[in-house]
Amino acid sequence: MKHRIALLADVHGNTTALEAVVEDAVHEGVTDYWFLGDLIMPGPGTNELFEILDRLKVTTYVKGNWEDSFLDVLNKEIDFDNATDIYVSRLAQYQCENLNENNMNRLKNLPLHITKQVNHLSISINHHLQNKSYGGDLWPTNHQENFDQLFDQDYDIAIYAHTHHQLLRYSSNDQLIINPGTIGQPFYRWDNLHSNQRAQYAILEIDDKGMAEVKFKKVSYDIEKEFNRAIQKKLPYLDLYRELLETGKAHTHNLDLLQKINDTYHYKEEIVQFFEKNYWNK
Repeated sequence: MKHRIALLADVHGNTTALEAVVEDAVHEGVTDYWFLGDLIMPGPGTNELFEILDRLKVTTYVKGNWEDSFLDVLNKEIDFDNATDIYVSRLAQYQCENLNENNMNRLKNLPLHITKQVNHLSISINHHLQNKSYGGDLWPTNHQENFDQLFDQDYDIAIYAHTHHQLLRYSSNDQLIINPGTIGQPFYRWDNLHSNQRAQYAILEIDDKGMAEVKFKKVSYDIEKEFNRAIQKKLPYLDLYRELLETGKAHTHNLDLLQKINDTYHYKEEIVQFFEKNYWNK
C-alpha cells in the first residue's frame, strides 16, 4: 500500500498559512497527516487551528516547545521579572480567553514522542528530541553526533521540527532524518534567503518497497489577510507579529524591546490579574 503523508509543523498560530498548506496537500493527494508540534502562539489562531486539523483527520500529534511554554504559564512556572516570560504569559492569557475546554485539555495531554510503523519502516516522531521539546541540539549546521541522538532505538526514519528549517540528512548509520520546516514562521540566518516567507511542509511517500520520496514544499499565502485576522482578534504584541510575518524576524528573547512594550501596555499587570482570576483552571 502506498502512503503519502503530510508532515506539518510549527504553525505558531498562523491560520492563513495553515489553510494554504492544507489546500496544497489535498491537491497533492496526501493520504495521512502528522503534526509535529507548535500549533499555537504567537499568532492569533486558537480553536480554528484544531478544527482545521480535525477535518483532516490528523492521526499523529506531538507536543512542541510553545505548547510546553503555554502549560508552564498555566502552572505559574514563570518569572514575573523576565520580559520574555511576560511576553509568553500574555500570549498564553490570550489563548486561555479563546480556547475551549476540549482543546485546552488536548494541549495538556499531548505526548513528546511517538513511534509509527508504516509498512515495514519504523519511524520516530517528535518536535525536537524524544525527551524534550526545546533546545538547539538539532540546528542544521550542528555536529553529526547531535543528530545521532534521534536514534536511541533502531528507527529507520526520525522526523523532527523545531528549527524552522527544511532538512534531509542521515545518521552515522545511514538512517534517514527529515525536518519538514515551518508552516507559520519561516526563518533563515542568511539574508538573501530571508525574504522567502512562504509556508513550508513536506510529503513523505512510503510504498511496499520502502521510502519512495521526500518532497519539500513551499506554499505562498496571504500575509495581509493573516495580519488583518490578528487585528480583528485583538492579538497582543500586534506590531511584533506584523514584523514576524513580513520579515521572519522574531523578538522572543529581545529583553529590552519586550520590556519596553510590556511597560507601555502594562502587560505585567494584566498577567497578575490573569492569575488572580484563576483563568489557568479553565
